[in-house]
Amino acid sequence: MYEWVGYLASALIAVSITIKGGIYFRILNLAGSVCFLVYGIILKSIPVMIINAYSIGINFFHIIKLLRERKGEGTPRN
Repeated sequence: MYEWVGYLASALIAVSITIKGGIYFRILNLAGSVCFLVYGIILKSIPVMIINAYSIGINFFHIIKLLRERKGEGTPRN
């Protein structure tokens, strides 16, 4: 019944890994990980929940890092 969540997650992850790194990769990968986390919750699968919660954290870390780097591009450096 809720298999569409798993299919959506798989599609988002598959598309994300075809992108050459950067912010778009991280955003799509984050969306896929969130969908897989929801899917793991629906299935009550602890391993699926753990790895995707970890992946969400890693993606957030890298997104914030990339956004900070972009923000710093226009500022003069000493």
